[in-house]
Amino acid sequence: MSEKYETLDECREAIDAIDNEVLRLLNKRMEVVHRVGEIKNQSGGAIYRPEREKAIIERLNAISQQENGLLNKSAIEAIFLEIFAVARNLERPEKVAYLGPEGTFTHQAAESRFGAMSEYISLNTIEAVFKELEAKRAKFGVVPIENSRDGVVGETLDLLARSEAKIVAEVYMPIHISFATKAKSIKNIKRIYSKDKGFGECREFLTEYGLMNVEQIPVESTAKAAILAAEDEEAAAICSHIAAKLYGLPILFENIEDVHDNTTRFVILSDFKNAPSGEDKTSILAKLKDANEAGSLVHFLSDFDKAKINLSKIESRPSRDKDGFGYWFFIDFYGHIDDENIEEVVRKHEEEITWLGSYVNGDKT
Repeated sequence: MSEKYETLDECREAIDAIDNEVLRLLNKRMEVVHRVGEIKNQSGGAIYRPEREKAIIERLNAISQQENGLLNKSAIEAIFLEIFAVARNLERPEKVAYLGPEGTFTHQAAESRFGAMSEYISLNTIEAVFKELEAKRAKFGVVPIENSRDGVVGETLDLLARSEAKIVAEVYMPIHISFATKAKSIKNIKRIYSKDKGFGECREFLTEYGLMNVEQIPVESTAKAAILAAEDEEAAAICSHIAAKLYGLPILFENIEDVHDNTTRFVILSDFKNAPSGEDKTSILAKLKDANEAGSLVHFLSDFDKAKINLSKIESRPSRDKDGFGYWFFIDFYGHIDDENIEEVVRKHEEEITWLGSYVNGDKT
């Protein structure tokens, strides 16, 4: 049982002492991390290892549960993902390209994995992110690949089909919208900035708080909305949490969206192969040789069924081949490309399958 403190001063003294010890241990951890970086720089090893980070979080969560600790898995993950990000920057500073501008949900997804210390490159298009990776100007790229309401991001799938970049991680992020303002009272708000779509997504909130008759000013992004509202004490922004934080705009209300189960899946791209973690997902591109023959897709997928490979997604896309109109298939399934049963299926269809990456299954972490 923890020691009982009688007064607020005693609690504060104890916290200070614990913080001092935490800092000492973190510095000690970073000394080891620095040596890891030296070793990896000599061998050319990848700095970002999602499967290793997952294993650490799982181990710490098990310890916390055994000791009846107050920190649950989500809290442990939030703390240690930032520690991991700081550590990676000490090992080998890497640049992270993402679909911008600053303050978007893609930026938020990137920062959730690479932390506040990383160097970020905001780009205007998904294609520009892929080009940044191909030119080796960035080590990692973060782009959206699908949304629970709007479906797949076709541009991302099309670019994966012809890029050397591989998926090394995925991030599922609930899309929560904030109402942020410098106004002293909601009654003082005379203007609301947001991306045009944002007003429709928060109609119930605006109605409930009597804001429907306030002037609504559409701008190109929620980040721009936060910038404008930060300069105007009679304005508010409908924006992401990270945009409000970036531009020093106080958040008055969180989670103001009408639909609360809207989630976007982002993928992290790079140029290395993950080791198996035991809870992996693999993405492939399938271009069937006999695509015009009846039952060709069924025959192809039956080999996955026989090998007991569980598919989580299949999406068809126009192939855009010069020799005619056809389709290729983007497929996600559970397991790692090096798993024996998966290797066997891939070997059988090696002329039809392009491997796009194997990575820790993000919808379970």
